[in-house]
Amino acid sequence: MISLNIEKTFGFISKESVFGYEAQVKAAQEALENGTGKGNDFLGWLHLPSSITAEHLADLKATAQVLRDNCEVVVVAGIGGSYLGTRAVVEALSNSFTWLQKEKTAPTIIYAGHNIGEDYLYELTTFLKDKKFGVLNISKSGTTTETALAFRLLKKQCEEQRGKEMARKVIVAITDAKKGAARVTADKEGYKSFIIPDNVGGRFSVLTPVGLLPIAVAGFDIEQLVAGAADMEKACGKDVPFAQNQAAIYAATRNELYKSGKKIEILVNYNPKLHYVSEWWKQLYGESEGKDNKGIFPAAVDFSTDLHSMGQWIQEGERIIFETVISVEKVNHTLEVPADEANLDGLNFLAGKRVDEVNKMAELGTQLAHVDGGVPNIRLVVPELNEYNIGQLLYFFEIACGISGYILDVNPFNQPGVEAYKKNMFALLDKPGYEEDSKAIRARL
Repeated sequence: MISLNIEKTFGFISKESVFGYEAQVKAAQEALENGTGKGNDFLGWLHLPSSITAEHLADLKATAQVLRDNCEVVVVAGIGGSYLGTRAVVEALSNSFTWLQKEKTAPTIIYAGHNIGEDYLYELTTFLKDKKFGVLNISKSGTTTETALAFRLLKKQCEEQRGKEMARKVIVAITDAKKGAARVTADKEGYKSFIIPDNVGGRFSVLTPVGLLPIAVAGFDIEQLVAGAADMEKACGKDVPFAQNQAAIYAATRNELYKSGKKIEILVNYNPKLHYVSEWWKQLYGESEGKDNKGIFPAAVDFSTDLHSMGQWIQEGERIIFETVISVEKVNHTLEVPADEANLDGLNFLAGKRVDEVNKMAELGTQLAHVDGGVPNIRLVVPELNEYNIGQLLYFFEIACGISGYILDVNPFNQPGVEAYKKNMFALLDKPGYEEDSKAIRARL
């Protein structure tokens, strides 16, 4: 099991103040469980891990196998929660250089529909010109501009390169059960499709087909991913006493730190494979809690890389930050530092030590320095990077986010602020129906 340690926050806040949240946490858990809190129509993720059936997983794996058998490359077309969960898991579990290797055991997973970069899309479509590729179109509505635009390009290219019949086989829709442009297209074209449940928001959707299908295409064990999440669901249930409920303690600790003036939470990792776990986490907490002019700002750094860029600010900048460190206990490979006769770099004192030992000492030394410098530290220990532990980590952050949002007294399951930029963009692009907005905006400009 992953484990939480909050001892390095004491001195900034007290254990008593954290445990003082027990009643608030209990109320938040009951509101989640009974569906009586804000945003209660988006609680489908709460018991999702324990409700996923073997039949559902078998269907996902069978579809993944069709793509694996017929594609060199699979493009995941989605934005926000429709791709970040996938990317977090795939990059955490993949060989860092698989995509450069000629011999591959699974299709290369690449991403589109998460930006509107013309150069990016041009380079992507050029790269795909001589590739046998498929597409996972992930969109509840089918009209999200970034994803719809990318899918329009990819659909046309796939049909032209592979023929309509094969395109039908290697384009899969993950969308609404009944409505929306992506559903209409899937039904019209005869694509295999999977449903995004109505009661699961994008940032909580990684354990729906949104994440499970592309993760299976990449060759990873979705049964183990789900099993890890299900075990964490049980370990963080509402009947688990507060003192033993790690997600409850994490939610309480971060809220007490926020109350004490720590406005920014920095998620730290010492393993570059976790970069996109941080990106997924940033959306989960930023979109869930950043409302009503309040909420902790979620930031992330990759150490030790960013110790040489952001390290100075973290050590001595304004004291409005705390860190949550994901520490991976056991790495998957062994590599020792060699001896060198000339020793010009002065590293012979490390000869014979494993690289991971050097990394762990960097982690420990940094934690001590940052705590001494006024930065409280929360530590999350992950035994090793595998599907089971990543599943645990994902659900841990999800349930803690729901609890934390209710403690903060916001609706953790909506995102009204995301619509503001879209309205302005559509008006500036003269989208039908936005004529009055267009006039008003152009007058301002």
